[in-house]
Amino acid sequence: MAFSELLDRVGGLGRFQILQMVALVVPIMWLTTQSMLENFSAAVPSHRCWVPLLDNSTDQASVPGTLGPKDLLTVSIPLGPNHEPHQCLRFRQPQWQLLDPNATATNWSEAATEPCMDGWVYDNSTFTSTIVAKWDLVCDSHALKPMAQSIYLSGMLVGAAVCGRASDRFGRRLVLTWNYLQTAVSGTAAAFAPTFPVYCLFRFLVAFAVAGVMMNTGTLLMEWTSARARALAVTLNTLGFSFGQVLMATVAYGVRDWALLQLVISAPFFLCFVYSWWLAESARWLLITGRLEQGLRELRRVAAINRKGAVEDSLTTEVLLSAMQEELSAGQAPSSLNALFCLPRLGLRTCISTLCWFAFGFTFYGLALDLQALGSNIFLLQALIGVVDIPAKIGTLLLLSHLGRRPTQAVSLVLPGLCILANTLVPYEMGALRSALAVLGLAGVGAAFTCISIYTGELFPTVLRMTAVGLGQMAARGGAILGPLVRLLGVHGLSLPLLVYGAVPVLSGLVALLLPETQSLPLPDTIQDVQNHAIKKATQSTLGPMVLKSTHL
Repeated sequence: MAFSELLDRVGGLGRFQILQMVALVVPIMWLTTQSMLENFSAAVPSHRCWVPLLDNSTDQASVPGTLGPKDLLTVSIPLGPNHEPHQCLRFRQPQWQLLDPNATATNWSEAATEPCMDGWVYDNSTFTSTIVAKWDLVCDSHALKPMAQSIYLSGMLVGAAVCGRASDRFGRRLVLTWNYLQTAVSGTAAAFAPTFPVYCLFRFLVAFAVAGVMMNTGTLLMEWTSARARALAVTLNTLGFSFGQVLMATVAYGVRDWALLQLVISAPFFLCFVYSWWLAESARWLLITGRLEQGLRELRRVAAINRKGAVEDSLTTEVLLSAMQEELSAGQAPSSLNALFCLPRLGLRTCISTLCWFAFGFTFYGLALDLQALGSNIFLLQALIGVVDIPAKIGTLLLLSHLGRRPTQAVSLVLPGLCILANTLVPYEMGALRSALAVLGLAGVGAAFTCISIYTGELFPTVLRMTAVGLGQMAARGGAILGPLVRLLGVHGLSLPLLVYGAVPVLSGLVALLLPETQSLPLPDTIQDVQNHAIKKATQSTLGPMVLKSTHL
């Protein structure tokens, strides 16, 4: 692979790569807060109906002074299923007879109640404001809250489809810069949304851009890093998501108003947009798509930053043409989404890698739902998710270096699947064991995300890499959308959803064993590179036994 040799000459792991890593991974930390935001901004506070005796100063003046707020609550709000004040009903008229110590719930009938006609009163002790309280997403409107999350995930699905193809056509850095700006503007606008539908629209646009940032960040890191350091670069990138989980918990703990929280996590992307113009475009992509002058400028720039002055002076257009003649001619061949499925060697890779992405998204949401049993402190829970993720991803880097991509990918999917399946055998009373299995499973999912991020980039050529990554991201978001729906199977059996959540990653992990190993191999630049590697591997497999046989003879 000629570009790999050029990259080694200008520096595949030097000052430029370190600066690029910092510039790209810091936004990833803030990007994670956008995806985790509604754990806090859409938290459902305790609430009850607005009633005149408690919430109208004029009516309160007519109440005997011997009655306190608790007594007024008793005569105004019926008890709910959990023997707490009902969150969605109130008495039509005060039920004074309930103040009798001998009174019971049979002293009133459903006919004496009505829905919350005048709105709700919310508990602001944890959050001063949430979108649930602002737009009353409770009781008959409670389904609108998960709808907001589904709209966000749909935005990521569409963004993955559009941004992946756009990056292969217009460049990685250009699309990344636009995505930074779109995240900043749409996120800021969401904080001032006058209505819930407008809020959902801006969140959709944020998610669209988030998908683009995720894909282009990983690809730029991979395409500017040498083969020996590629796994390290992508692992550090995925660690940005882990630290982002902890950052989300920290920021949300300090900022309890949803609109201000939305602003705080969106404003940094204006800075990212400004400095992104300094980022280098992928020289690999520039050269393969025939933009020789631009590619030469980027290579010289990297050589200068890495303090390789002699190499910078020796790089000329003639040198590039001579070094990459074969890749340039092959790179001009038309490539499309159909090539991922129809061309030899690529179809199987596309189907299996897409299945692994789907299993990751599907399983993550299954585990996230199970992790709610860890406790009611959502700030601690959010931080715990990130903390657990960090050692898992560091361990993945070691496994990728020693075991290789294929077995690590299989193990990282099979392990969380087995943890979920094991939870079907653990009684609900054993909460600590169920939580431990869920945390272990989450660690496996973090490893799967790191591995598939690296593996996908190495399986596909430069001319189709972002399209393949976008397809994988679409599959992950599709899995995330479908994941919560599996809970509906619980009406047919309590363990049925867990069986589905566990079976999908186990089967996907086993199928991943059919993928080729890519450890320590140069990134393929053209479709021909992929086919040549497959032919070379098949030839070695055929000649191996023959050489061994001749040796014995």
